[in-house]
Amino acid sequence: MTLPGAADPGGRSGSGDPSGSGGPRDLSGPGDLSGPGDPDPGPGPAAPFLYPDPPLRELAGRALALTASGRAVLGVVGEPGAGKSTVADALLAEVERLRPGVAAAVSMDGFHLAQRVVDRMGKAATKGAIDTFDAHGFVALLRRTREETRQPVWWPEFRREIEEPVAGAVEVAPRHRLVIVDGNFLLAQDPPWDRVRGLLTEAWFLDADPAARRRRLAARYVRYGFAPERARAKTEGVDEDTSRAIRRGAGAADLVLREPRGRAG
Repeated sequence: MTLPGAADPGGRSGSGDPSGSGGPRDLSGPGDLSGPGDPDPGPGPAAPFLYPDPPLRELAGRALALTASGRAVLGVVGEPGAGKSTVADALLAEVERLRPGVAAAVSMDGFHLAQRVVDRMGKAATKGAIDTFDAHGFVALLRRTREETRQPVWWPEFRREIEEPVAGAVEVAPRHRLVIVDGNFLLAQDPPWDRVRGLLTEAWFLDADPAARRRRLAARYVRYGFAPERARAKTEGVDEDTSRAIRRGAGAADLVLREPRGRAG
């Protein structure tokens, strides 16, 4: 289950284009904050399709255990098309089933620069690359989320209907002991992204099947209106460059989830 060069597991690309997740998710409600222990509610839902080992319920238990001494921030990291938002949503739903009200999910996607800014920078063709995000803003809000546990912390989200980030869209409330954050660059080593790892309680890396990941990504672009040729060019061009950069940070992950190879996807 380990990725070459990655940490032993024992221990959403979000863009103005469709290369990542939409926005933050919050399935939480009022709940007991006494700790990570919980009654056994019976069998859970099926594990996420792409990453079946370990089972979703085991992952949820590991995530909840991180909250034993206070708020935990769990990073879900992967390449464009790896399924970050899918995994984050599934994990949030399972945690919510086990302990309602203790978790929320947010995304790095909300820190995309506005389209007009990207256009002015001349980076429209590479939107979703690491230099088209507000990295300092992301680091600052992540730090606030770790430290400010007695008042709400509001996160932006990326809205696909307008293809822009929207500020103050999702609340991380004091009751949220677990905050799941997904993103491409949570393990990036360039400043200021290199500060992110120290703000995460744990980081989980999604080791996607490369061929299946590219197929999923190209198909997603087509669903969002790209011509097949343009979808293929973006998938094999800027997204591959981004993927290589993301994988360089995989060694800093606490857990690596591996997608089985050779399946249709």
